[in-house]
Amino acid sequence: MTNAWGAAPIDDRRWRFGLWAPDAGHVAVELGASVLAARPAGDGWWQLDAEAQADGVYRWIVDGAAYPDPAARAQTGDVHGPSRLVDPSRFAWEQEWPGLPWHEAVVYELHIGTFTQEGTFAAAIDHLPRLRDLGITMIELMPVAQFDGAHGWGYDGVLPYAPHPAYGTPDDLRALVDAAHGQGMGVLLDVVYNHFGPSGNYLAAWNPAFFHEDRTSPWGQGIAFETPAVREFFIANALHWLDEYRFDGLRLDAVHAIEDHSAKHFLDELGERIRSHVAGRPVHLVTEDERNLARYFTPEAPFEATWNDDWHHAVHCLLTGEDESYYAPFAVDPVGDIAKALADGYVEQGQSGRNGEPRGEPSAHLPRTAFINFLGNHDQVGNRARGERLHQLAPDNHALRVVTALTLLSPFVPMLFMGDEFLTPAPFQFFADFSGDLAEAVRKGRAEEFAGFASFGGDVPDPIARETFLASKIGEPDRPEQWEHEQFVHGLLTLRAGHIAPLLAQHPNPVAAVNRSGPQIEARWTFGSTALLLRARLGIGERADFEAHPAPILQLSDPSSPFAFSAAVTAL
Repeated sequence: MTNAWGAAPIDDRRWRFGLWAPDAGHVAVELGASVLAARPAGDGWWQLDAEAQADGVYRWIVDGAAYPDPAARAQTGDVHGPSRLVDPSRFAWEQEWPGLPWHEAVVYELHIGTFTQEGTFAAAIDHLPRLRDLGITMIELMPVAQFDGAHGWGYDGVLPYAPHPAYGTPDDLRALVDAAHGQGMGVLLDVVYNHFGPSGNYLAAWNPAFFHEDRTSPWGQGIAFETPAVREFFIANALHWLDEYRFDGLRLDAVHAIEDHSAKHFLDELGERIRSHVAGRPVHLVTEDERNLARYFTPEAPFEATWNDDWHHAVHCLLTGEDESYYAPFAVDPVGDIAKALADGYVEQGQSGRNGEPRGEPSAHLPRTAFINFLGNHDQVGNRARGERLHQLAPDNHALRVVTALTLLSPFVPMLFMGDEFLTPAPFQFFADFSGDLAEAVRKGRAEEFAGFASFGGDVPDPIARETFLASKIGEPDRPEQWEHEQFVHGLLTLRAGHIAPLLAQHPNPVAAVNRSGPQIEARWTFGSTALLLRARLGIGERADFEAHPAPILQLSDPSSPFAFSAAVTAL
């Protein structure tokens, strides 16, 4: 066995412990009541083979100080204490899941802690049939790696291999994935490789070589991705989730913040390693990247798709009229930007964007399924001061239906944020569970962040208060207008499954022709001998006549609203 991070069973009685600590003079493992010296294994690695049992408790002892295993599969408690041995082979999987082709993806982003009242993996299982019946084919879990405190968004994780214990055990998470597969749905996991959280990250204390002395990210000390053992920590983590938990793919958070000057960038090696390792089943790699890059999503590239913030920003500006901060470029002509996104994917493709800096690359050549379009996600909702959703900000419900149809019936991959399908009244606010000086710093930073936003004005909810976390639980639909909207979304996704997904299976990059005239957009995608036609009037102000397509699969119009929509599928 080669050098590897963490503790893994060799056989029924023995475990192998591995740690990269090139600056350490002495390394040992505290295993129960015993302290066993590890041996140098070359290139800064330390290794120990020892008898142990699953669920046993251990810690690393580095130059006399005790630390949790940075690659622990579970903890005995919080992020500061001992780690626990986990044997993944003990879980009895029930499903033989073939995987889901990406052209069928309809993604549903959810946060385990606020998706249900219980906030656990086990509780989420009971809600999977509702999502299946809605038309969801892929759920995406916000990060579940263990962070300090009981509740938080998950982007402050410090133990990337360990599921957060407030959500349940490792086997509870495996059971959730297994149950989703049993419902015919895949599961993506959001992973954070660009930084560690501010509390409980002990790597810097005993392993300074893991970080760059002179490099930082927006969230802390820069990670030394040029170092092979550091790269392996994260690549092995990706494989860990795909192998031991059978996730169908990963969404990589904020890859623009991964600074790497290696001959082969970390992202390229990560994608290649995953593709070679899991050959034979569909595994989907998704990025969040504010640079609007194109090279990662060509048919021969390792990544499948990227979150398309441009789509959200244009639609948001259209329906709300907001024009501050990053919305400013999209507030000038949101209808034109929506037309550009329908034609090419990205809106900003190298022209001057925010702050006058060029942003993006040409994207018309990419498969339509390389773009994940949405009307809300955890960032766009939760990074508002009060966490309002689009349906809470846009009073015209018919306009909301039109842009929902445009999002779900265009040939891009659609994503829904939990609760939006039934117009939940719950916000999604920023919340954390820190204490002491760190808690005060988070409170102060959150208030200062929104002090200059007129549209976000007023007091910012206390991000540390438990009430802020509880207010973000989405509940369940219990009013006629909520059931009605959920049925509307269900109808759209039924149309997508019956008419659009089969076309994308054969032609992932149809020929696009999009024309805009005033508030009206005519979009046509040619899939061989079949065309998908969408027509939308996105006017605010004077109402104009709207002519639906002949034999539409869907028509939306309301005399009281300047918004209208029509969709048709026709043979050529």
